[in-house]
Amino acid sequence: MDIREIQNLIKFVAKSGATEVKLEMDDFKITIKTTEGGAAETTYVQHVPMQAMSQVAAPVAAAPVAAAPVAAAPAADDNSKYITIKSPMIGTFYRKPAPDKPMFVEVGSSVSKGDVVCVIEAMKLFNEIESEISGKIVKILVDDASPVEFDQPLFLVDPS
Repeated sequence: MDIREIQNLIKFVAKSGATEVKLEMDDFKITIKTTEGGAAETTYVQHVPMQAMSQVAAPVAAAPVAAAPVAAAPAADDNSKYITIKSPMIGTFYRKPAPDKPMFVEVGSSVSKGDVVCVIEAMKLFNEIESEISGKIVKILVDDASPVEFDQPLFLVDPS
């Protein structure tokens, strides 16, 4: 199963209204749990030998739960008039296509629907993230070369 299939599965589960889905294949296991708002929290667990599993499984499951409330709280309060561009996947966020190239967007840049605003690297693949709306970039919420989670806010856009 590749990253696109996993992303499609996450989107399907979030839209379906299911609260929890577990998928077990030969070499991995995925558990997707949804919250009230339809946002999906995803936990990836790889099968490992029993000795290592007790050491590895606890930190992997605990990390997304601790990070989610902290990221969502500040964005909801004072930025309600702006539209948020969110990460469609887990990976590493980059603001430029290559180290020697200029940034895709800066604060104050105007973007149109379909414009590339950043790149997210996932499993050595660089995925261009396009804006789903037209407007002006008001705030960049993630530092360059930082890890991002699925559905994490990346940019605030003023649609007016």
